[in-house]
Amino acid sequence: MWRSLALALGSMLLGGCALMDETEPAIDPHGYDQQGMASYYGARHQGKRTASGERFDQSALTAAHRRLPFGSKVLVTDLANQKTVMVRINDRGPHTRGRLIDVSRAAAEQLGMIGSGTARVRVQDLDD
Repeated sequence: MWRSLALALGSMLLGGCALMDETEPAIDPHGYDQQGMASYYGARHQGKRTASGERFDQSALTAAHRRLPFGSKVLVTDLANQKTVMVRINDRGPHTRGRLIDVSRAAAEQLGMIGSGTARVRVQDLDD
């Protein structure tokens, strides 16, 4: 009985977290300019549906952001090596605390962050 109660409570907590992410209002991308940590996602997500409904393609230049509108184009700059890549937002995330953006594997390759898995980046709006 206690095990069933614990499982039910855990499910409610996890479900509540997912709901909060999905209901956060989108922000105006115009003038967006933030710095933070980036990570990337690749092979294990290949072909799965993104939050926008598209299928994830690790070879496309796309990214996940918690609140930027789908279709927004942003410039991501690795602050350590100054490499840049332009990506289109098509998913929600990152789901790891302290991360600003998740980029596709192709974008991570252009940024030079495959080895480390993360990088301190600047994310700037390109929609203007």
